[in-house]
Amino acid sequence: MEDRFRYDGKRVLVVGCYSGMGAAVAKVVSSLGGEVHGVDFREPDYELASFTLCDLRDRAAIDDVLASLSGPIDRLFYCAGLPQTRPAPEVFAVNFAAMRHVVEGVHPHIPKGGAVAIISSNAGLQYMEHMPLLMEVLGTDGYDGARAWADSHPDELGDGYMLSKMAIILYTMKRAIEVVGDGVRVNCISPGPTATPMMPEFEKAAGAEFIAKFNGPMDRQAQPEEQAWPLAFLNSDAASFVTGCNVVIDGGFLAGVMTGAIDVAKLVEEGQAALAARQG
Repeated sequence: MEDRFRYDGKRVLVVGCYSGMGAAVAKVVSSLGGEVHGVDFREPDYELASFTLCDLRDRAAIDDVLASLSGPIDRLFYCAGLPQTRPAPEVFAVNFAAMRHVVEGVHPHIPKGGAVAIISSNAGLQYMEHMPLLMEVLGTDGYDGARAWADSHPDELGDGYMLSKMAIILYTMKRAIEVVGDGVRVNCISPGPTATPMMPEFEKAAGAEFIAKFNGPMDRQAQPEEQAWPLAFLNSDAASFVTGCNVVIDGGFLAGVMTGAIDVAKLVEEGQAALAARQG
């Protein structure tokens, strides 16, 4: 029987391959036989089929990368992101505007049977409560339109992180329907706290004690590889009937919330009090 989890003969593009979950998925897919090409603002210290430097805050730089693409790209992973400690417009640009620009710019190179996987966050799981705002964001025209919207809506933008992650989830669903006729699948994951190089930035913004409250019933952070393997599954032929899904990978935190075992309002209240005390 064919091993549909493998990537033999597939050309793969990983955007955000330098570290964290992006590096982990690049290594996992390589181990499964994929020909992995990487894009990021720094060159990683592991071997790739090719690497292209790109600042995802710069549309012209992204367009240069897109123009350089050739041959089929069987699988696309968008793993790039900025934390809320960076300027909000930059966070939104990398997390959402660049993501959408890359996904749609790479699409002409994705053959029938291809797939896209994107990293969102469990910080975006309240997207259902913000549908009108998110539909406004998704209705912007391309990279420039999204950035212009962010610049003109500072209050709605907030720190840029939560809004961008909510937008990714809804965009994934919308995009999956748009391209289903082309035989291309689109999915995303929403990780809980994960021990990547970005974690200290989250802890700086919200406090390590507050972040730890979201570790979930398994009472630990995920390792990058524990997010990479589900990502690799979603873009493999083993997931050929999976599209438009947001897969929550959070050690059971959402399950605890949905069953009443975890009181989110209480956790947020406790976390905010601890953060206020630390800042005071």
